[in-house]
Amino acid sequence: MSKQTSKFLSLVLRHAPERIGIVLDAQGWTDVDELIAKFNAAGQPLDRVMLLEIVATSDKQRFTLSPDGSRIRAAQGHSVEVDLDLPSAVPPAVLFHGTARANVDAILAEGLRPGSRQHVHLSPNEETARRVGMRHGAPVIFEVSTGRMHADGLVFWQADNGVWLTDYVAPPYLRLLG
Repeated sequence: MSKQTSKFLSLVLRHAPERIGIVLDAQGWTDVDELIAKFNAAGQPLDRVMLLEIVATSDKQRFTLSPDGSRIRAAQGHSVEVDLDLPSAVPPAVLFHGTARANVDAILAEGLRPGSRQHVHLSPNEETARRVGMRHGAPVIFEVSTGRMHADGLVFWQADNGVWLTDYVAPPYLRLLG
């Protein structure tokens, strides 16, 4: 399966549905048949078999199909306004956040903010956080005291692909691992 097709699907479902003329509903879903038709009209070859393969083989499980297979959405990472309608969840005692070394000073001073996305993304283990951080340069890992945050009343959600989401992580909950 083309990595380019998967990346374009991620772009469309997370950031720019207007790029091919689709509309996401309030929870980020769009019709699979319409998505396929609009992909092809935009010169991006896609059929149902290809789409199912992308969903099944996405290394980060970026996409979710509805139970009947008629709708699709990005699991998390949206910069467009959507409500994933996820129930709040009790996080493990610690989670991790990977980023580039260049961001360390700002994070230590200001905490973790969602930036252009709707939520801060936290990984269940250091290895995953390191892979995320590598996308941005030399990676560094922060350990996040999510158990303490939750005890202090902060809310967490877990996306369909296992990524943990929260609105903000203040500096006192962060420990730089390197």
